[in-house]
Amino acid sequence: MVRKESDALGRDIGTIVLSVFVAIFITESGIINHVLASTESHIIGSFIAGIFFTSIFTTVPAIVVLVEIVEMNSIFIVALFGAIGALLGDFVIFRFVRDTLAENLMKFIKEGHHTKLHALFYSRAYKRFLPLVGALIIASPLPDELGLVMLGAAGVKTKYFLILSFALNFAGLVALGLITKAVL
Repeated sequence: MVRKESDALGRDIGTIVLSVFVAIFITESGIINHVLASTESHIIGSFIAGIFFTSIFTTVPAIVVLVEIVEMNSIFIVALFGAIGALLGDFVIFRFVRDTLAENLMKFIKEGHHTKLHALFYSRAYKRFLPLVGALIIASPLPDELGLVMLGAAGVKTKYFLILSFALNFAGLVALGLITKAVL
């Protein structure tokens, strides 16, 4: 079992490193500039990059693409369609996390003899603090998985999650766009 976990960790780290190299290649080759200039598809590009903006394995290339798109287009249009894409990506992950991972975690805590964990996960402070931290992670350029796990474990309802995900990703993408315009 330890071997499987270390193999999975190594594979995940390798995937993250590969995504950084892909982002560098995208930036240095100018591929995104040619694609966007030839098709004028910044809306579709923003949407697709938004989907990939949410995962630890694809965040870096997505940020590179979004920065390239924002250089040539309106920050708010890019953020709007990027946030819609990010909402879609987050929703898929959230459903898996809430329906599978969070339930298994809570079952493990309930059935086990983990009194300290049980007290923590069922405390009032936990239920109030966890969604806030999860929301902050989603708003940041950090990958959304940890924030989604926190929201799923806190039992956030789908309709509130949808509003939160869109608003937070939109705000994060506007901030990314503003930083991009200020620096470049």
